[in-house]
Amino acid sequence: MMPSRDLGLFLGVSWTSLLLFSHFIAVRGAPMKLDVPPDTGATVLNHSMSLVQRMEGLLAAGNGSDITLRVHTVGTDEVKVIQAHSLLLAMQSDVFEELLLSRNGSTLVLREPSDCAAVFDKFIRYLYCGDVSVRLDQAISLHKLASKYHVWSLQQGLTQYMTQHLSSESPTGHVVGWYNYALQTGDLALRDSCLQYLSWNLSSVLQSQEWGSISEELLLSLLQRSDLILQTELELYEALEAWIDQNQPVGKTTESALRLVRYGMIPPQYLFRLQKQSPLMQRYYESVRDLLYLAFQFHSASPITLAKYFDVNCSIFTPRNYLSSSWGSPWIINSPTRDDRSFTFQTQLGPSGHDAGKRVTWNSLFSPRWLPLSARSTYSEMGAMQPTRTDGGRPRIIVTPATSSSDFAGVSFQKTVIVMARQQGKVVVRHVYNFHQSTEEVGDFLASADLQRRVSEYLIDSSLYLHVVIKPLYHTLLVAKK
Repeated sequence: MMPSRDLGLFLGVSWTSLLLFSHFIAVRGAPMKLDVPPDTGATVLNHSMSLVQRMEGLLAAGNGSDITLRVHTVGTDEVKVIQAHSLLLAMQSDVFEELLLSRNGSTLVLREPSDCAAVFDKFIRYLYCGDVSVRLDQAISLHKLASKYHVWSLQQGLTQYMTQHLSSESPTGHVVGWYNYALQTGDLALRDSCLQYLSWNLSSVLQSQEWGSISEELLLSLLQRSDLILQTELELYEALEAWIDQNQPVGKTTESALRLVRYGMIPPQYLFRLQKQSPLMQRYYESVRDLLYLAFQFHSASPITLAKYFDVNCSIFTPRNYLSSSWGSPWIINSPTRDDRSFTFQTQLGPSGHDAGKRVTWNSLFSPRWLPLSARSTYSEMGAMQPTRTDGGRPRIIVTPATSSSDFAGVSFQKTVIVMARQQGKVVVRHVYNFHQSTEEVGDFLASADLQRRVSEYLIDSSLYLHVVIKPLYHTLLVAKK
């Protein structure tokens, strides 16, 4: 490592300036941290906040400045001038270190796009003070600067900020913009977080201004997913029609999008209405006629009959997570750690018009302190009472049909339990758990949730907000050849 005297000369900073700089920090109430072995009998005197305040004052006043940053806004005559200190810039950024080496004189000229130039003073302040105030509309600009100048701590902090503020309110929405930026920069974690948020909260997104701003690539990506959470498939079609009307994509994109709609999940009376009343459907009818024909066949025959002749495992027969009453029910559990709760609700047997009048009754059980059988036997052998607090077991939910029926032939049921939460004052989907008929319960249900805390991120006003969705899945029958 280069000695401090050599480092000062290396950056064109005089040794006297370094001494004055260290004197400013150390003497005036902010002692410098020394790397010495900890003394268990010592008391730590922490003046770090005072140090941050003096660093901020140093930047604001420009005392001892040896470099002038001239930040030009690309495409305009606007110039922002900042008095800075070479040593500090080089310590925080290897990119600044290289720029300072190659500069001529005491001025460093930088060129930034308008959005980055607008927050450049915030960026420089972070280098001095280690903190920055961020608004939703500034996150990408600051992230760009952090990436460009290799300030990795700020870059990581901004990625975390964006991931944690997906549900924040903004006039025109920001999640789609963050998704596009993550896709452009290759930030896979941020991209996946944005995509999951949009998928799990699609109903609210469809009603927002943000829906019209999504790209063709994002639209097609969303339409292919089975984990979308929305009211009905018809709601998705109507939103797609509005998006196409607003964005006027090329015909090929429109055809691809229309073929990703799951027409088998739309009741036949609404399919008839779309054929007669939807301008979009009338224009592109030939592109989806085969899918509509298959949907009407699905609605006119029993699933077991249809499965003899068609592949019912394809997406047109696969439900998404629909919130309408035909598919499930909300379940609000007040004071969820108190005791076991049960709940009964009904759903349709399946989305097929053939089964329109058939209902299935479901029994749900929630336990805040379920113990595996192995743990119960251990308590019994020790002669101890089983624990009655949540930390003695774990939350458990079971959803089972009240009766069995021959109508279940060829059909299995996937259960989806949606957990809601309040984030930034807005109720959003916090987690989604899926389990199948063969398991009857979710193995990791709320495994990391602390329901004992009244302010738990999984609770809304001390209550657990769930929505249980039942998704009938059809199976192709294997018919032996004669």
